[in-house]
Amino acid sequence: MAASHPTTTPVAIGVAAQRAGISARMVRHYEALGLLPGVARTDSGYRQYTAADVHTLQFIRRARDLGFSMDEIAELLALWRNRRRSSASVKRIAQAHIEDLDQRIAAMQAMQRSLQALVACCQGDDRPDCPILDDLATGSAP
Repeated sequence: MAASHPTTTPVAIGVAAQRAGISARMVRHYEALGLLPGVARTDSGYRQYTAADVHTLQFIRRARDLGFSMDEIAELLALWRNRRRSSASVKRIAQAHIEDLDQRIAAMQAMQRSLQALVACCQGDDRPDCPILDDLATGSAP
C-alpha cells in the first residue's frame, strides 16, 4: 500500500489544522486576515493546503504562543518570506514586543497588589460589609 507523502500532497483544512496544532476555525481566520494567502481550492471549493501552508500555520501558531499581535505576525511573516530581509527588522519587532510584555506584566502585578490589599482588608465573614465590593463600586482602595 503506497502512502501519500504529507509534504507533497495537498491536505484538507482539518488535516492542516491538526498538523499546525490549531483549529480549522483559526485556519480560516488566518486566511481571512491574509496571513495565509492564495490557498488552492478543489473544483468543488474545498481548501487544499500544501506543506508550505502548514509550515506557515505553524509559524503563526508559534508567534501567537509568544503573544505577538496579528499585525506583528503579518510583519514577521513578510520578513520570513523575504530572503533579503535585515535581521535588525526582526529584532526591532521582537524587542518592541518584549517592552510591551514588560508593561503588561507591570500592570498585572499592580492589579495583583491591589487585589491582595483588598482581600487582606476583607473579613470574609457573614457580615455584609466588604471592602472588595466597596472598592469596585467607588474605585477607592483601602
